Amino acid sequence: MTTIQLTTRIEAPVDRVFDLSRSIDLHLASTAHTGERAIAGVTRGLIGLNEEVTWSARHFGIRFRMTVGITGYDRPHHFRDEMLRGPFQKMEHDHVFEPQGSATLMHDTFRFTSPLGPFGGLLVDRALLRPHLLALLEERNGWIKRVAESNEWERFLSEEFFLLNSIESSS
Repeated sequence: MTTIQLTTRIEAPVDRVFDLSRSIDLHLASTAHTGERAIAGVTRGLIGLNEEVTWSARHFGIRFRMTVGITGYDRPHHFRDEMLRGPFQKMEHDHVFEPQGSATLMHDTFRFTSPLGPFGGLLVDRALLRPHLLALLEERNGWIKRVAESNEWERFLSEEFFLLNSIESSS
C-alpha cells in the first residue's frame, strides 16, 4: 500500500476540527474544482459511524464513483473512512485529532492501492496517484484550517454542532 501522512496545526478546538473533518458540505466546497458531488447515502451535514456516502468526481478526465463508509469512530479523537466500492483495490483514511491547548493537531494517514497489480500499480501509485491525492488532501486540510480558524465554521456546523455538544455534555 502507498501511504500519505500529513499533520496540520489548526488554531481551533478539537471538537470543531473533528466535526468539520466529517462535514459532507465542507468536503464538497473543498473539492468543487473536481466537480465532486455526493450522490447517495449521507449527502449533507455530518457523517457518522456505520454511515456511507457515494462520491462522484472527475479526476484525470475520467468520472469516478466511490462509496466510503465510516468504519471507526471515537469522537473527538479519531475516525476512519474506508472505500467500500470504487476505483481503488483498497483505500483507508485515518483521521486523528490531538488537542494542543486551544489548538488541534490533525493527523491524516491515507493508505491506498490502485487496481493495477503489484508492479504497474506501484509505479502508478507513486508517480501519478500519490502526488494527485497529496495535493487534494493538502487542499482539503487547508479548507478545514481556514474555516475552523474563522467564523465560517458556523456555516458548516450550526445547529448540528450545538445539538451534538449539548447531548454529549449531558451524558
